Amino acid sequence: MSVALITGAARANSIAAGVVPQLTADGWTVITSDLVDADYPADLSTPTAADELISAVAGDHGPIGALILSHAHDIESGILNTTAESFDAHIAVNARASLLLIAAFARQVPDTGGAIVALTSDHTTGNLPYGASKGALDRIVISAARELGPLGISANALNPGPVDTGWMDDALREGLTAQHPLGRLGTPTDIGSIVAFLVSPAGRWFSGQLLHSDGGFPARF
Repeated sequence: MSVALITGAARANSIAAGVVPQLTADGWTVITSDLVDADYPADLSTPTAADELISAVAGDHGPIGALILSHAHDIESGILNTTAESFDAHIAVNARASLLLIAAFARQVPDTGGAIVALTSDHTTGNLPYGASKGALDRIVISAARELGPLGISANALNPGPVDTGWMDDALREGLTAQHPLGRLGTPTDIGSIVAFLVSPAGRWFSGQLLHSDGGFPARF
């Protein structure tokens, strides 16, 4: 294994926090990034941050073989109350920064290739700018699989479904749990295991996919 960079890794109960130990156990040198409290702080709302981050990590640790995009900007609003500034901020962080990170990653990828996994979401109503920016992310990642495949790079978008990382109140947590076919919500560790597989040599035949790792949550309907 080589170097893995994971964004959005500051919070102790985040999905990224569930990915890090899984990758470490598999032999990756794991580097984290976030606005603060990470190995490499980076403000991904700025146009230059992606190139600067990839360059710094690769310069300090060698070529990056896995890129896990777990960062997100999320302020809930709908069609009637989403401002232009808010929409632009979501696109800048969730879509534009991801595109620039993927491009910078591809330019330095080792001869053995690499893997990209981007955490996505199917939020829409009531959370429009977040959902729209994640929809753009999905298309970027699927395009990357096709365009960067000749470099030995796999790329997948992974929708984890409802994972309680501290954003749920008791009522929402209980309501979602009651609807779940498996009788529980997903955990960061559940998602970490799947990410670890996707970036492993055994998992890289998966590429160009929008994968749902949600324990069958949509089957509740």
